Amino acid sequence: MWRRLRTSQTVRTVLGRGMAGYLRLVWRTQRVVMEPANLYELADAQLPMILTFWHGQHFLTPFLMKPYHRARVMISRSADADVNAIAAEALGIGTVRGSGAQGRDFRVKGGFNATLEMIRHLSEGTNVAMTADVPKISRIAGLGVVTIAKHSGRPIYPVAIATSRRVLARSWDRAAIHLPFGRAAVVAGEGVLVAPDAGPEELEAARHEVQRQLNAATARAEELVGRRPAAHLAPARPPHGDAPASSGPANG
Repeated sequence: MWRRLRTSQTVRTVLGRGMAGYLRLVWRTQRVVMEPANLYELADAQLPMILTFWHGQHFLTPFLMKPYHRARVMISRSADADVNAIAAEALGIGTVRGSGAQGRDFRVKGGFNATLEMIRHLSEGTNVAMTADVPKISRIAGLGVVTIAKHSGRPIYPVAIATSRRVLARSWDRAAIHLPFGRAAVVAGEGVLVAPDAGPEELEAARHEVQRQLNAATARAEELVGRRPAAHLAPARPPHGDAPASSGPANG
């Protein structure tokens, strides 16, 4: 029964639109503070841009876009991620289907084609968004987002969103399930530029900088809603050292 429900397009559509409606309620009932306060003024001078965030912190990011912003978000091809894709599109955000992965799985999961599509959208003036984490390794940035920045010439802006009322899921990314009628903080990093001729060392340095800015933004957002940063927000150690291959989608 559950398998049939999971594969039903009708069920996925209902769930996705229901999720979009719930997230609208959450956002509209938040008292939102942004840092820096002139975030949109600074951002509009840098469009199009690459917006990146930690997995599990992505649910409210569609509401950062203004009506005049064109945007696409990378979302996994998996059936479970269809619900997230439907929700994103119901909120006015286009999707690019594919996910980051290690080794040969990068092509199998559509990561290569999705990367090319993200670069194309940036060249056409559309903002793109994606999670920075290596799939299934929380709080470790991959090379995917910096690779897109290298080949597009567009800046990366790490962003964190925290709410005062939430429930943390028991998933690998400790996803935040935001609750209505609270306070929300949106914090952006200083931004990261990657040179078009960047080699492996420069890409690795940019990856570390994205990770540093995301961690700093996350800690500050937590502080602004009156919460001390939790231990789970610290970077996890990958199985074979801190040298991941690619970033993941917004919903892997």
